[in-house]
Amino acid sequence: MTRNVIQFPERADRNIEMVLEEFLAEQRKRLKPRTLLRYEDIVELLKDHLNGYGHTGLSKAETVFFDRCCNSEGSEQQEFCRIFGPEKIIENMGDFLGYFMVRKVMAGADFKRSSGTVIKKLSKWLTEKGYISEEAARDGVDEGIAAARDLPRAEQAAEILYRASAGVGIDPAGRDFEDFMEFDQYTIAGIEPGKLWVKIYEGGERDTLGPVAVPEGATFLLAKGWDISCALGKVNGKWRIIDMGNVYPL
Repeated sequence: MTRNVIQFPERADRNIEMVLEEFLAEQRKRLKPRTLLRYEDIVELLKDHLNGYGHTGLSKAETVFFDRCCNSEGSEQQEFCRIFGPEKIIENMGDFLGYFMVRKVMAGADFKRSSGTVIKKLSKWLTEKGYISEEAARDGVDEGIAAARDLPRAEQAAEILYRASAGVGIDPAGRDFEDFMEFDQYTIAGIEPGKLWVKIYEGGERDTLGPVAVPEGATFLLAKGWDISCALGKVNGKWRIIDMGNVYPL
């Protein structure tokens, strides 16, 4: 009787931290100081994301191995970027750009646009160096292009929606409205100028709520399939955003 043997993970010979430092070392030879500083800042944020959240996508065996490394003592204790290899960078790029840069990084639209550019450059570089496959790199490049295009739009749309929700003049905690949807993350199901429809779940059933009245400027920036974290209330017969969080474009 044969048994399936599970290969237990090992620490990468060329770990993420080493590879990212190699990437920056090459950029230092060609970039102007101001541009290089932005590259360094974004790579540092990528490392922060990987060390803080990269473990959530690990397999069962990798999780056991990761926990063992993290819970070791002295020099044996290591963070995510010193344990795993560069293939884990690509696996986590979507969450880095679509969640971490939106939710955790307080920065303007220009910086977030740059994050997409840097990720696109890093993806191509990882392939040129033979660290990842061309197919994996294409995924990273595509996510970088989308981020460079969409993150600034999402930032601008969130600001417009925040100002509009503050202008409604109703305290979400006061429940001073005809109907109410708790603060949650809602996916945009449809868009028209000045109107949104969002997907909701009530009683275990999927449904669509709308139209939600929003400024036209926001609808020109948003896209179907993006997520909005907000609370919704019905005021004078119209659904409105009454408490606004973030817009997630990826």
